[in-house]
Amino acid sequence: MELEQLRIFAALCEEGGFSAAARKLYKSHSSVSRAVSALERELGAKLCVRDSRSFALTEAGRRLYHGAKALLEEAEELEKSVKG
Repeated sequence: MELEQLRIFAALCEEGGFSAAARKLYKSHSSVSRAVSALERELGAKLCVRDSRSFALTEAGRRLYHGAKALLEEAEELEKSVKG
């Protein structure tokens, strides 16, 4: 699991869909989808339920989102402290 994958997943959760997350991150819809699929494979858990009209997090997805937010905030703080 990489920070970039977590950034993508967090954007997906916050934006409420793959297309909106892709726009926010200046990425393609397919790259967002691939990143989430890779996370699901790596973790062995379904993170969201999706179809052409809706998006919903699973329980595993909710847990990952909350943990990812904390890690991403820590990483940002660390970067700021090192840069001075």
